Amino acid sequence: MECVLMKMTTEEAFVKTLQMHGIQHAFGIIGSAMMPISDIFPAAGITFWDCAHEGSGGFMADGYTRATGKMSMMIAQNGPGITNFVTAVKTAYWNHTPLLLVTPQAANKTIGQGGFQEMEQMRMFADCVAYQEEVRDPSRVAEVLNRVIMNAKRASAPAQINIPRDMWTQVIDIALPAIVEFERPSGGEEAVAAAAEMLSNAKNPVILNGAGVVLSKGGIAASKALAERLDAPVCVGYQHNDAFPGSHPLFAGPLGYNGSKAGMELIKTADVVLCLGTRLNPFSTLPGYGMEYWPADAKIIQVDINPDRIGLTKKVSVGIIGDAAKVARGILAQLSDTAGDEGRAARKDRIAQTKSAWAQQLSSMTHEDDDPGTTWNERARADKPDWMSPRMAWRAIQAALPREAIISSDIGNNCAIGNAYPDFDEGRKYLAPGLFGPCGYGLPAVVGAKIGCPDVPVVGFSGDGAFGIAVNELTAIGRGEWPAVTQIVFRNYQWGAEKRNSTLWFDDNFVGTELDQRVSYAGIAKACGLQGVVARTMDELTAALAKAIEDQKAGKTTLIEAMINQELGEPFRRDAMKKPVRVAGIDKADMREQQV
Repeated sequence: MECVLMKMTTEEAFVKTLQMHGIQHAFGIIGSAMMPISDIFPAAGITFWDCAHEGSGGFMADGYTRATGKMSMMIAQNGPGITNFVTAVKTAYWNHTPLLLVTPQAANKTIGQGGFQEMEQMRMFADCVAYQEEVRDPSRVAEVLNRVIMNAKRASAPAQINIPRDMWTQVIDIALPAIVEFERPSGGEEAVAAAAEMLSNAKNPVILNGAGVVLSKGGIAASKALAERLDAPVCVGYQHNDAFPGSHPLFAGPLGYNGSKAGMELIKTADVVLCLGTRLNPFSTLPGYGMEYWPADAKIIQVDINPDRIGLTKKVSVGIIGDAAKVARGILAQLSDTAGDEGRAARKDRIAQTKSAWAQQLSSMTHEDDDPGTTWNERARADKPDWMSPRMAWRAIQAALPREAIISSDIGNNCAIGNAYPDFDEGRKYLAPGLFGPCGYGLPAVVGAKIGCPDVPVVGFSGDGAFGIAVNELTAIGRGEWPAVTQIVFRNYQWGAEKRNSTLWFDDNFVGTELDQRVSYAGIAKACGLQGVVARTMDELTAALAKAIEDQKAGKTTLIEAMINQELGEPFRRDAMKKPVRVAGIDKADMREQQV
């Protein structure tokens, strides 16, 4: 490619590089350190979505990119604006989301003087991004930005460009850089052959799909072809319910917290497990429903694009570094003629029977159990006998949720109880906060998804504690240029996950778990010019969601406050908690007055 020197300003070079990569959306809050480039966003065809809080803006960027596969960017004022991105960037890192993080920096001539809004921004994000680089000279702005974007794409993770604000408005002679795309690997020749041999000889093969299957072009179709060739059940990792078609007879559902008991029972007896596009995160393998289901004696084949993740959490027999779709197709091509034949009919029958039994059990699960020696859920039902339980709410939602909808979930007890319910026909439909587990993800993520997929219905889900962190976005998303969304808030006036911990390990000593019962999120939505609805029964919730979806088509945003009782589901981390032992004892009398 011929390099042609052109005269332009640094901000023009920056924006032209964004255009080369097709980055059309930026999320954040306006600030003087970025105004030289935001000023030319409209002329460049870049939309700046000015949210109410930068953290939510980062979640919007994550939701947009996960729903569309297209990169977006995050940008804000240096210092306090940029620090608000930390949680969102780390969330995107564990969600494998390729995002561009643009961090304007204090001016070079003032760095180190402790000036206004100064912060060490590179060090702050070092553990949150796959790549980061700082612009050292105005003439290198396009070169550095191009490299940062390409590294984000290659690693499928956020990457950061840090640029001192006095780099803007410089006139430079510059040649725009070339974009060099890398072909994703298809796995080592010997490793793929070994995996094919293992699966060819397997009696009870199981496939476990992770996020890599969704991110890989043709990943779901490739895993489907392989599963059908073997008649192997397909489980999916925690919060990756969209990694295999839910209507397919081989789909066994999500593993992990509040997942599919059918999937757990089927993988428990596997002799070979193909872990496709997954790092085997702990939440996808933790015991569920009192069952240790990870097959201790099975041969494990782990496929991941990142070699650092292979064998990190589970012992593997074969590790394959590669793109999920390419590796799946490579394995399929090398299967023996008799692969999957042994016990095929019995295996298919067992899959169907196990799924049917679980579907019946799930449909009959209405209330949450108490652990021996605790009575919170029993008391919660008695206190509000006419209120919906969390599972009643999820069943009501399923009755009205469009099959083609994109949904987002928040972290928290009531959202997690719903893990076993939704399934999808295609990928990029289920946006969850992932393993970093931030609160406040549900609403902004689904807003970002709607920006990217304006013709698809979207529904966000949050518990009332987590929603309180993002509630200020109601002041932003009602403006005319913002798309309409639907948000459901499970209203039980408590931080549920922490309260369940309190009942199990802290003798019902509820510190910091109770929320203000005078607050109406539906009322706040109305005050922001949006539609706010309260649903108290299953019928009301189903009807409210159905109407909200219709109103969404008409450009109206609706917040539905689903009133539910205070039943609490399984704790997130039985493996990480234990009852404390008090040795010295604590007494209020020991508190001293501070001397001022």
